[in-house]
Amino acid sequence: MTASFFDELETRDPQVRARTMAEKLPAAIANANKAPGWSAHLAAFDPAQVTSLEALANLPLLRKADLVALQKASPPFGGFNTIAAGQAKRILMSPGPIFEFESKEADGYGAGRAVFAAGIRGGDIAINCFSYHLTPGAYALESGLKAVGCAVIPGGVGNTEQQVDAIAHVRPQAYAGTPDFLKVLLDHAAKSGKDVSSIKRGLVSGAALPPSLRAELSSRGVDVLQCYAIAEVGVIAYESTAREGLIVNEHLLVEIVQPGTGDPVPAGEVGEVVVTSFNPAYPMIRLATGDLSAVLPGLSPCGRTNMRIKGWMGRADQTTKIKGMFVHPTQVAEIAKRHTQLGRVRLVVARANEQDQMTLHAECASPSPSLADEAAASLQAVTKMRGAVKLVAPGSLPNDGKLISDERPLDR
Repeated sequence: MTASFFDELETRDPQVRARTMAEKLPAAIANANKAPGWSAHLAAFDPAQVTSLEALANLPLLRKADLVALQKASPPFGGFNTIAAGQAKRILMSPGPIFEFESKEADGYGAGRAVFAAGIRGGDIAINCFSYHLTPGAYALESGLKAVGCAVIPGGVGNTEQQVDAIAHVRPQAYAGTPDFLKVLLDHAAKSGKDVSSIKRGLVSGAALPPSLRAELSSRGVDVLQCYAIAEVGVIAYESTAREGLIVNEHLLVEIVQPGTGDPVPAGEVGEVVVTSFNPAYPMIRLATGDLSAVLPGLSPCGRTNMRIKGWMGRADQTTKIKGMFVHPTQVAEIAKRHTQLGRVRLVVARANEQDQMTLHAECASPSPSLADEAAASLQAVTKMRGAVKLVAPGSLPNDGKLISDERPLDR
């Protein structure tokens, strides 16, 4: 590490980087083929012939949305792990559910670069407010915090008063978590008269960081940068102090493709984010994330030379991230199945008071007095998040097959 960069890989000549990554592809794909899931998925392709990004683009996509069914057919990981499940560092679970394989590699999620770019350094203390319960987020960010030499307070989510007390007592310099929860902590501290002013820097992910929220957090003394990550490959891209797009991580190859086809789109065009990782234990070859983004031209003013993307620009499918958690159309359908009185349903996601909010709109001809409360309980049980339920008359919802409607502004 230097004063400005995590390592020399971040400032490589782009042509050297592209050549080096292409040279890794044949061995990475050959290694993936050790796993039965990958050998079946890539059976028609010779790894030795995949020696460029153009050749990589000929391989089929593996859709993240398909992992639920693939894992059910071949538990626990769909046959995409090259070593036994018992050799994992952790076995985790994302909503869906999708079971996640955490390898024993140090900072296998590549979060250290994002942590460093956010100004967090060795000797700092950071409170990590991602969930430590089953989901990978907390462990991914903790691995990055440890990579730069931080001490970590495993705050998790909730227990706001206890967390504010810990911040006031231990005086951490940094925060990791969703931007929404950072605001919750600051608000609670202000109301209770607790001093949490030691937190000066934050690395946030998992939820929206609209300009208004970033400005509010900055006005309250916390300079926050964001990263974009998924459980299967770790941190895909991260923001630097330049705040001009997100810089692609050095352990991944990223493509932007036409949703539904997998064909690369011209630079600057919005498309689906597809990632290839070189994790030897749990490789991902052309994983289609379902997220939309676009390549930014040129290099970052901060001096890092890898590709930049605009950040999260929506979903290529209906799967939606709410409060840092993915919600799938199948989950919304499950809620309807639990209550036979309900007809057509639609989960509407909105933004109010710098928080994600979700409301289940459900058609019902003759609701019982307790139906809305019962459906709200099912909504929480299935998605692990609270939301409102609004019962509407039959025929009120559009007949368009949409189960999730994300009505949050795109610049959030």
